[in-house]
Amino acid sequence: MASRVPWGARAPGVMDDAEGFAAVFDAHFAEIHAYVAHRLGPDHAEDIVAETFLTAFRKRGHYDPARAGVRAWLYGIATNLIGKHRRLEARTLRALGRWGPEGDAPGHEDTVALRVSAQSLRPELAAALAELDRRDRDVLLLVALAGLSHDEIATALGIPYGTVGSRLSRARKKLRALLGEVVVHG
Repeated sequence: MASRVPWGARAPGVMDDAEGFAAVFDAHFAEIHAYVAHRLGPDHAEDIVAETFLTAFRKRGHYDPARAGVRAWLYGIATNLIGKHRRLEARTLRALGRWGPEGDAPGHEDTVALRVSAQSLRPELAAALAELDRRDRDVLLLVALAGLSHDEIATALGIPYGTVGSRLSRARKKLRALLGEVVVHG
């Protein structure tokens, strides 16, 4: 079993060579995969996670261990790729919709672009999450699915610490309103 790189790893040179990057991959692959699978479903997880680590490998020279832990950096890359995937999917569906019969699946592209894997979440919760602003949802799911701290989320998404708190608060408030009596933890 490979030695685990601490979640908040900030040691200089942790990714300078193939062995160091392999240790980062081994330490974080499973949790990044689980996060992406929760967000997009298992069908897309392998590709997005592979692209996450490929991007990290290519940009490892730009990684600043003094600025962010490896874990937060990887979640930031994964979250950005999830957004890119959803935007591409929505554009593709809109283009296909223009070729199909009129009235064919109205609003379907919006539903697809905002979906959360129904296989891992109750349908009511998935529908409520789809109603959240994308940025608020990203923060909420980084807390709920990945267990990232406010500091890690701020670093991963490139937003101020206070913005993390306000987005999380807004997301929780809207979920409470949408779900009624269900208690929202996180």
